[in-house]
Amino acid sequence: MIAAAQTVQRPADARLLVIDRQGALAHVARSSLIDYLRPGDLLIANDAATLPASLHGVHLPGGAPIELRLAGRSSLKREDVQFSAVAFGAGDWRTRTEDRPLPPRLARGDQLALGPLVATVDALLGHPRLVCVRFEGAADAVWAGIARHGRAIQYAYLEQALALWDVWTPIAAAPVAFEPPSAGFALDWSLLAALRSRGVQFATLTLAAGISSTGDPALDARLPLEEPYRIAAATAAAIERAKARGGRIVAVGTTVVRALEHAGGRSGEGIANQRIDADTGLRIVDAILSGTHQPQESHYQLLRAFQDDATLARASTALESGGYRGHEFGDSVLIERRAPCVAIAA
Repeated sequence: MIAAAQTVQRPADARLLVIDRQGALAHVARSSLIDYLRPGDLLIANDAATLPASLHGVHLPGGAPIELRLAGRSSLKREDVQFSAVAFGAGDWRTRTEDRPLPPRLARGDQLALGPLVATVDALLGHPRLVCVRFEGAADAVWAGIARHGRAIQYAYLEQALALWDVWTPIAAAPVAFEPPSAGFALDWSLLAALRSRGVQFATLTLAAGISSTGDPALDARLPLEEPYRIAAATAAAIERAKARGGRIVAVGTTVVRALEHAGGRSGEGIANQRIDADTGLRIVDAILSGTHQPQESHYQLLRAFQDDATLARASTALESGGYRGHEFGDSVLIERRAPCVAIAA
């Protein structure tokens, strides 16, 4: 696929590949999404706003430059300022993540000066790039320092530096995501109004979307990391109503699938720590609106819970031959959960 290099969330020519329950493919404009939703369906999106989670600074024991990309937390609580993070050596997003040097050798207790902030390495997490860090000081001061000094995480396929508003979806609320829940870029207020007029309901949840790539295959294989989420009682009630009347639950993005399937559609807070793949029996979600993904990506593995490998391979070929754009500012796919096999009596 072609990398979407422009930071435009809703380009007029955005496209949508639809895969129905039987595995049939249809190429349409993304603006036609509403035509593939039915009265009684419930569309659920992740309302997490994106943090400026890339922090540059210095490894104090040795004085070497370091970039820390915040990647996970154990909760959504404001006072929780301990993070898992991916560390790089000198450089920035203009260099391909795969080509970035390792950080200086890190040890438990090392301190990092990151603009106005100081972070201490609390633990090494089984890879030279992956650490647990804790920021010094009051939580309010830490969040203010991240806001002032941090930048949005980005990758070399983009042509210009990201502004924070580039990575906030139209429904962004609490700033807890480390990279944008970018399937939500397809939403706008006219679509939400059209949903209501057609009898399609809309709800949100909050999940701290993690990072999509570390540049290291061994570490990428561990993605996604654990992600805290919160599902409101109103959203859980909407799911119950939609199920009762035979409507579909349509997730906007892989993060929504992870939260709903981990929680079983119930309200409350939790940590999505499961892997969803071809062996996962989906309990809640009936369809997913997602970005376009390559087979080697963790997001693609989740799509295997919706359709078999042969269908997804045909879809990948169609995306490639059709010139669809990939990555967070790219085109979209709408995938229905495959129809169950029906046994034929002998």
